[in-house]
Amino acid sequence: MDIPFTTKPRPDTGLYNAKIGMWLFLASEVMLFGGLFSAYIFLRVGAPAGTWPHGWLNVTLGTINTLILALSAITTLLAWVALKLKQFPRYKIFHGLTILLALTFLSIKSYEYRDKFLHYEVQLKDGRIADGHMVENKKEADHIVLHGHYFTNHAEITAGPAPGSKEHAELHIARADIKKIGNYGPAHNTFLGIYFCLTILHALHILGGAIVIAYLWGPGSKMWFTDPERFTNRVEVSGLFWHFVDLVWIFLFPILYLT
Repeated sequence: MDIPFTTKPRPDTGLYNAKIGMWLFLASEVMLFGGLFSAYIFLRVGAPAGTWPHGWLNVTLGTINTLILALSAITTLLAWVALKLKQFPRYKIFHGLTILLALTFLSIKSYEYRDKFLHYEVQLKDGRIADGHMVENKKEADHIVLHGHYFTNHAEITAGPAPGSKEHAELHIARADIKKIGNYGPAHNTFLGIYFCLTILHALHILGGAIVIAYLWGPGSKMWFTDPERFTNRVEVSGLFWHFVDLVWIFLFPILYLT
């Protein structure tokens, strides 16, 4: 049985079924991310003066990832255009590039996450705070080694210097002098909690979109030879989702990395 409006537009909406479904799904996604963005705004506005961190994220890596997603938006569009022009080999090239760009984006985000989990704040019994990256190959039973700075209070850490500063020194800290230790994971403070929540959710969307695109690039591309119009529509719908996750990052990058 042939399902109606899988390739031809409906007379009432002017869209075929899959595109209507995707627009409805994206509307729910807007509400999801809209709620999280609103939570970020309220948390930041409500934070006491001088307590919201600045300079904790790598702007260079964030900028590179922004350019990567912008380029992937172009390649996924060109993949759809290639199908409209009946140029299947060119489609394979452009969508292959989209997959590679998506994997590059996720690799950079994984590096950023790893950097945060290796970054530690150590509160000492004498009142000082040691802040920096753990030197794993020098960690011993009676002491740890951080590549960072000593601070007198949290306000100094919140204001900087940014992680990765070349001025960091090697700090040898006896375990007996440690009052409290914790890394820069989601539980460290409010900023990192909302940062991990927003970016991991976005990364999962990138991963899901990349899996769909990879399927359409690989085994799913067989449909091109049996029902090219329907296959072209599938690629268009996947492209709509991809453009949405690109757009979400355009908002995430400035509010997390630049402010």
